Amino acid sequence: MSASAMVTVTYREAIRAAIREALVADERVFLMGEDVGAYGGCFGVSKGLLDEFGPERIRDAPLSESAFVGAGIGAAMGGMRPIVEVMTVNFCLLALDQIIDNAATITHMSGGQFAIPLVIRMTTGAGRQVAAQHSHSLEGWLAHIPGLKLLAPATLKDARGMLAPALADPNPVLIFEHGSLYNMEGELPADAGGCDIERAAIRRPGTHVTLVAYGGTLATALVAAEELAADGIEAEVLDLRVLRPLDDSAVIESVTRTHRAVIVDEGWRSGSLAAEVSARIMEQAFYELDAPVARVCSAEVPMPYPHHLEQAALPQAGTVVAEVRRMTGADG
Repeated sequence: MSASAMVTVTYREAIRAAIREALVADERVFLMGEDVGAYGGCFGVSKGLLDEFGPERIRDAPLSESAFVGAGIGAAMGGMRPIVEVMTVNFCLLALDQIIDNAATITHMSGGQFAIPLVIRMTTGAGRQVAAQHSHSLEGWLAHIPGLKLLAPATLKDARGMLAPALADPNPVLIFEHGSLYNMEGELPADAGGCDIERAAIRRPGTHVTLVAYGGTLATALVAAEELAADGIEAEVLDLRVLRPLDDSAVIESVTRTHRAVIVDEGWRSGSLAAEVSARIMEQAFYELDAPVARVCSAEVPMPYPHHLEQAALPQAGTVVAEVRRMTGADG
C-alpha cells in the first residue's frame, strides 16, 4: 500500500489507529479506564489493543473515576504519557476535583516545576437513547477552567489526528468524542498523521450567515446549510474544533464576511459555550452584524429516553434553517 493510498475507516477506528500509533511510538504512553482492556472499551474504541500491547499498557481500572483520573495525573507528573478514558462526560463529574483542582492547577501552583502531559478522552452527547445520565453535553462547564485544553473532533481526520499533538502538549488535554459519530465512515490517507489543535476550521464556505458548530452539531449545521442553499442562502459552516482556548479570530473573520451568526450547541442554552461565543461576537464584531446573534441549543431538560422526545430536545437542522430564514427575512 502506497503512502498516499486511501483507506475506509469509521470514526471509532480512526481513534483506535491514533491510540495504537501513540503506543508504538512512545513506550511512556498507556491507556487506562473502565473496560478498555478485555471488553475493548465501552464504545469499542480499544478493541484488540490489549492482545497487542498487554495489560501493562492497556489497563482496566476500577469503577472509580476519581481514582483512575488521579492515577493518570500522578503518572503524568512522573514522566508517563497517559491516555485516560472516561466512559461519558457525565461521569467526569466524579473526577472534577482531580481535573480542576489538580490537573488544571498543579503546573501553576508549582511555579512550572511540574507539567501534566495527560490526555482524557470521554464520550459526550445524545441521540443514542441512553437517557439523561449518559447523554449530556457538559463541555461548556470544563471550557470555563484555565489550565485545560479542550478538543472536539467532528471529522475522521480530526479523530485520527488530534491525539498525537495532544499527547505532545505539556498541559492536560480533554478530548470529547460525540457518541453519535463512532459509526461515521469515510476515507482517510493510510499515512494520516497529526493535525492542528489550535484553530477552528471552515467546513463549508458561505456569504450570508455563519453557522458555528462543534462535535455532534457539525453535521446538523451542514445539513441546514444544504437546505438553505436550495433557497439561495449560502451559509458558512465553522467547526470550532478547539473549545478552549476558543479561536476568536476565526469566528470574527467569518462573521465579518457574512454579517450574521447562528451558534448550534448541544449544551443547554443557559451558561453555554454558545453564550460565550455569542458574547465574543458581540464584543468584537458588533458593528459588523446585520442581525442579533442567534443560538440553537438543547431544551433545558434532562435528556429524555424516548426517541421522539430525545430528538425534540436536541438541536435540529430545521430549527437552524428557521432561525436563518427569520434573520435574513426569507421567512415571509
